Formats: sequence, structure tokens, C-alpha cells
Amino acid sequence: MAEQQNQQKKQNQEPDLNQLLKVRREKLAELQAAGKDPFQITKYDVTVHSTDVKENYSEWEGKEVSIAGRMMSKRVMGKASFCNVQDLKGNIQCYVARDDLGEEAYKDFKRMDIGDIVGVKGIVFTTKMGEISIHAHSVTLLSKSLQVLPEKYHGLTNTDMRYRQRYTDLIMNEDVRKTFVMRSKIISCIRRYLDDQGFLEVETPMLVANAGGAAARPFETHYNALDEDVKLRISLELYLKRLIVGGMERVYEIGRVFRNEGLDTRHNPEFTLMELYQAYTDYYGMMDLTENMFRHVAQEVCGTTLIPYNEVEIDLGKPFERLTMIDAIKRYTGIDFDEIKTTEEAKKLADEKEVHYEERHVRGDIINLFFEEFVEEHLIQPTFIMDHPVEVSPLTKRKPDKPDHVERFELFIYGREMCNAYSELNDPIDQRERFKAQEAALAAGDEEANTTDEDFMNALEIGMPPTGGIGYGIDRLVMLLTNSPAIRDVLLFPTMKSLDK
Repeated sequence: MAEQQNQQKKQNQEPDLNQLLKVRREKLAELQAAGKDPFQITKYDVTVHSTDVKENYSEWEGKEVSIAGRMMSKRVMGKASFCNVQDLKGNIQCYVARDDLGEEAYKDFKRMDIGDIVGVKGIVFTTKMGEISIHAHSVTLLSKSLQVLPEKYHGLTNTDMRYRQRYTDLIMNEDVRKTFVMRSKIISCIRRYLDDQGFLEVETPMLVANAGGAAARPFETHYNALDEDVKLRISLELYLKRLIVGGMERVYEIGRVFRNEGLDTRHNPEFTLMELYQAYTDYYGMMDLTENMFRHVAQEVCGTTLIPYNEVEIDLGKPFERLTMIDAIKRYTGIDFDEIKTTEEAKKLADEKEVHYEERHVRGDIINLFFEEFVEEHLIQPTFIMDHPVEVSPLTKRKPDKPDHVERFELFIYGREMCNAYSELNDPIDQRERFKAQEAALAAGDEEANTTDEDFMNALEIGMPPTGGIGYGIDRLVMLLTNSPAIRDVLLFPTMKSLDK
């Protein structure tokens, strides 16, 4: 019964909506016929934003200003009216009177609609109710809105619609606008920090013949001009390392990478990755840089190193804990993989603990599976997990005292991997053997395995200095610092399934 009522209500509303849209187009036609086509206006001089006026009222009181933005509300009361105009930084009330604008201009104002883009010029003052406002001398229609915005008090709450129509989401939800302003500030802060550390920002190819540097399935396409199949990059690593070989001692890149994988709260097939490489340091150097940078960005952008996320407070001010993967598993399961010497023993243990593995997996793979199954969810406060098995780290330098493990770490916060770093493998002989192992895994059905990149191998043979490298998921850092639950909340235009499917 309730469903029938909702359907009837929807049917009753549709003619009203269609009529509203028709009226807006008729208003536009009337304006155009009168020689007042708003789409003919090419510019409007804005002198200040709404929030700047409010926050510095003593500076602006009694002065003339020009603002521009979207009309979000309007109250017509005979010879005088109020409207609210929303711009980039916020919104401000405007007092509009017939005696100030003139008869014809005031009539035009009254026919403006919610959603129209307007320019307002007037004097800053405070109303009797104590609200900072602009006493308008002129109101200019800059663009006519031909659609109807979502209802004011409920806003745009449909999640699917918010992601598909981000432009409407940004108009209706102030918190969303703040999130993306924060995102821009976070990335700018990271750039300034790295620039001050002597790093050079560079750009590397997105279309590549060999998509390596990570465990992920690439997107593939065909390059018509060269009649060659190419892939979209899954990582920035192999080209940035070429630059280290070329003598550029500190480099970083912030850019989109593409991985042909599923969608969930932490994954989008295209996302923003930052990778940096520094010659003459190791993964300990990368740990220090990461901890200092996270702390700096939080303090600079959020004003604090105590970051609320969901129901907990993340403390970026305290030293980050450092644990080996073996010790982390031991802490949370009681199992010591240093005592598990063979693949057969590891698989038997996995069977007992109901940890799923594939036939091709060896001891190192199973150690990693145990970590993912039993440890990750417990790593709420910032924790560096170090010294991964060599089998899951094909581009990483081995530990001299423990060659079945490598000099690698991942930073976990709130149970999520925030970055991945190595003492980079610069031994070309060892690297070729690792690529062979990856190709064997690919042949055995691992679609995320790497293949040998011969040009990269040539670069290594020319010689790469000892190097520390790291990759950061920028979107996950933004999620953390803006208290956003899903990656789609920090991507302006997340990947969505076509409505035609």
C-alpha cells in the first residue's frame, strides 16, 4: 500500500516539475526577447567573497562590494526582498529594495529563480536581526538555471545521485565543498613539503608498453597511430627509477594510475598515487620522511595532529609504531612464522586456520595472507609493518641478515594501508630472477604478476645507486584527514556503472 502511495505521489509531482521547467524556459525566452539574454554576459567583476565579508566585517562595513554566486533562497515582501547568494567560500544575505534598484530592475529580480547565477553590487551592513548583509544597488542575472535544485532543507541525500551529479552535490552540500577544498590544500601542502626537502616534481608516461611496479591488472587499449597494444599505467615506479639512474637524486610524481579491479569503499579503478624516490637512503629514511610529512600535513591543513576518524581519534603526533610482519602476526595470533620453515608447514597451518591460499602459493605468500587475515584490522593507530617476505616484494632489496625477507614497509592507519615503501632493489641480476618468478606466477594464473621490462633492466645494468622509494595513496590520506568513510567521497568524479547497463 505504501509503495502504491509513493508511486501515486511521484506521478502527481511529475507534472508540477515539468511545469516548473517549462516556466523557467518561458522566462528565459522573455528575457531574450527583451534584449536581456543572461547568456550574452561575458564577465562580472567580483571584488570579494561572502565569507571574507563576514569574517572581516569591520574592514568592509559601509563599503561597496561586488559578489557573484548562486541564488539559494529568496523572500519577496512587496517593495523589499531578501535573497541568499552562495559563492565559493560560503553564502551571504542580500537586501533588495525597489527604491534602490528601480521599478523595472526590481520586477526582473522578482522573476529570478532559485538556482540562478547572479551578481550583486551594494553596501555591507548589519540588519536589525544582527545578520551581516549586502544592501543591493544592483542585481545582475548572469546565468539562468533551467533545472530545479533539490529541496532546500533536505538537500541532495541520494548517494548514487550525489556521485553522478557532483556539481549538484557541491551546490547543495557545504561539507562536500569543504572536503574538496581540503583535498586541494592537502596536495599543495605535500608539494611544498617535498619541494622544501629538495625533491623535483616530474611527469612520466600514462600509456606504457609494460605496466609494472605493482600487483594489479592493467587496462589495455590499442594505439592506432603505431598499431600497437598499450596499457594504462598501474604504478609510477619503473619510470621514476629510471630518473634516479639518470642522476636525478630526489624525484616525485603525483598522478592518476589505473587498475582493472573492483569498486569498494577503499578502491576506485583510477585513483591518485604519489611516488617518490631518493638516492643514497633506505627504507628507514623513507619511514622518517613519511612520519614527518604526515605530521606536518595534518598540522598545516587541519591545525592539529589529533585526527578524528569515525569513532576513534588518530594520533599523528606520537612516534609511529614499528613492527616486523612476523612480529605483528605473532602479536595477534601467537604464531611465530620464524618457526615455520617450509611451504608444506605453512600450508598445513593455513588449512588449520582456514586461511584460503592457491596451489602456487609458497611460504612467503602464506605469511602475507595471515597478516591480511588476522592483523590488518587491529592496526588503528599509525604503524609501520616492516620486512615482508621476498615472494610478495619483487622490486625490493633483500635483508642482508635474512635474505628470505626484504627491506620494505607499509604504513597502516585505521586498518588501512596508507603507503608502501622499499629499499629499492638495484641488483640487476637479482631483479631479472625476480621478474622470472613473476612471469612464472603469471603463467600459473596470477593476473596481477609483473612481466620483465627490458628497458628498465637496461637502466639497472647501467647502475642505480642505493635508493629509498615509496608510494602513497593520496585519496586514502584525504579520507583520513577529512573524516570521509569512502574513497568516492574524496573523488570529484568517481567511477560509476553506466545507467544504460
